[in-house]
Amino acid sequence: MKVRHYELDTLGHLNHAVYHSYAEVARLELMELAGGLSGGLHQEKLASVMLETHVAFRRELRAGDVVDVTCDTKFGSGKTFHMDSNIYKLDGTLAAEITCTLGLMDLDRRKLVDDPRGRFERAGVDLKVMSTAE
Repeated sequence: MKVRHYELDTLGHLNHAVYHSYAEVARLELMELAGGLSGGLHQEKLASVMLETHVAFRRELRAGDVVDVTCDTKFGSGKTFHMDSNIYKLDGTLAAEITCTLGLMDLDRRKLVDDPRGRFERAGVDLKVMSTAE
């Protein structure tokens, strides 16, 4: 992604909220690639929901910088899972670390479901695409 002029704050740095937007793009593209935005999840009336997000700023980004945004999904026990992103400048400099806690919501009950990993698998989502580390 290329940092655009209209995304800057008054100091000429990438606005803090845009870091979250970049991570959101990475999460949605990963979910789409894994088959998690349509198909089985939609049929089972399930959707991922953001519960918490945090960004740690490591280096400034300015207009014209080009960045690579990673995304990695980690499942544990319980109703939540993590989709974490790093934003790197093209020279490999870490610009930001973004940690996100999500849940998988039953859209009829409006409640988080148990075992999101298992529910993703049963819905046909390719977890190998979503996770580089277990």
